Amino acid sequence: MQTSRYVLLLGLVFGAAMSAWADDSLVAGGSVSSASDASNSPRHGPPPQAYDDCRNRKAGESVQHLTREGTVAATCIDSPEGLVARPNQGAVMAPKPEGSAAQGHPQNASPDYTLDQSISDRAQLRTMAFDALAFLSGNLAADTFLPPGKVSDYFGFQYLRDIDAQHMGHNTAFLTRIAFNMLAILTPEQREQLQALAQQQQSDIQQFALRRFPLMKAFRMNLEGQLPEGSRGLVLGAVRRYSADLYALDGKLAYERAQVMASLYLGFSAEQKAALQRLRFGYSGSWPDVADPMDRPRMSHEIDVAVMTYASEMFSWVAGSIEADTYFCPERHGMYFGGFGLKTAPAMHKPNYSISTSLTGDKGEAFLALLNDQQRQQLLSVLEEQRPLLQEIVGIRHETAIELRRFLGGEPADADRIAQLSRRYGELDGEIAYRYATAFARIGGSLSRDQQEAVQALRGDQAPVSAGPYLYSNPIDMPAIENAEQFFR
Repeated sequence: MQTSRYVLLLGLVFGAAMSAWADDSLVAGGSVSSASDASNSPRHGPPPQAYDDCRNRKAGESVQHLTREGTVAATCIDSPEGLVARPNQGAVMAPKPEGSAAQGHPQNASPDYTLDQSISDRAQLRTMAFDALAFLSGNLAADTFLPPGKVSDYFGFQYLRDIDAQHMGHNTAFLTRIAFNMLAILTPEQREQLQALAQQQQSDIQQFALRRFPLMKAFRMNLEGQLPEGSRGLVLGAVRRYSADLYALDGKLAYERAQVMASLYLGFSAEQKAALQRLRFGYSGSWPDVADPMDRPRMSHEIDVAVMTYASEMFSWVAGSIEADTYFCPERHGMYFGGFGLKTAPAMHKPNYSISTSLTGDKGEAFLALLNDQQRQQLLSVLEEQRPLLQEIVGIRHETAIELRRFLGGEPADADRIAQLSRRYGELDGEIAYRYATAFARIGGSLSRDQQEAVQALRGDQAPVSAGPYLYSNPIDMPAIENAEQFFR
């Protein structure tokens, strides 16, 4: 009853504020004044989040409006400054945990980890150079390494890692610790639902990883000059279409995860919610050491990894924010060139091992220093070309995050819209990967012998290229890879 009364009051206040804001904005000529005109006046009207929630929507469309107290069902309506989310009268709010966990972006979060930083030219150039280093010094087996958390990553866990005040987000114990805490809050029946989800998704999870292999092989063929007879090189359209199909599968996985995780959270008891509130978002020092609450040795490796991923992401999603869900790290896109094999693979099976957060930048800059001006220009050209692609990706991730959070408000998310957004996301990431592959091949083909030796020396012995191949982070035998020729003209 308390949350329902709050939602009703919020809707009434929201409507009144909109009227006052609109009245204050009208000038003598009947036009709406700019924000700068009112800079010295008290602010009236909806919060900025209300406009963000209706971005790329239509009037009358239902959305989930994010407030400090939680998410609430709302409707997009017209206003002088565009569509804005107005809470529905009688809607039930899905509250967030109280305290810093509810913020999703604690005040002591590092300013180095923002979307603006992730897509900045400096971060992207160093990341691109690091990927080029990994690709030119590695092999197909090393290219295949992919952390499981890079799949369907709309639940804020990467942000949780990056902004941790204890600087433990890139320690191998980080995910295990929060997953154990979350699993300990769940009842045995709720934990069984996560296991059932893992079983349900296992085939798609495996397929997502295996369907990356033809692209990786094609990029290697292009680098090594092993083109199909009569081919002039890679075809952008073919790469984009294939990547769109791959991301459609990624979106399906995200939709199913959000549906189950929201159902579990909305069924929490008061005691479970109180336990969740004690786990602070962005401060792993608040997470107690708890024993494994499940009989994990009886699970297969694949089911174990999925359940632990779900549990960790359930915390970051429920305790986080749309900002956290939208966020991505600089190396999130074009993940076909061995960067994770060089950076992350060495940490596998090493307890309490921290992955260097400066490795990508340091080695990326060192690689750039090895190149001549013409070679560096190859990367600078890609940097220019991918800038609008990354901007569109930010918008797609934001809209996807809003749609998935409908589940937390007790409403169904639009599966068709998630599929549409995911396919477009895949087209954009496919184009980024294509541009990486073509630029890296041009650089590789122009390296002098001295440069080639310097590149191998820069890779070092941190990640031997004999490791792999991998299905995510699990070593496997190299599967038969068919139809890599489809990406060539």
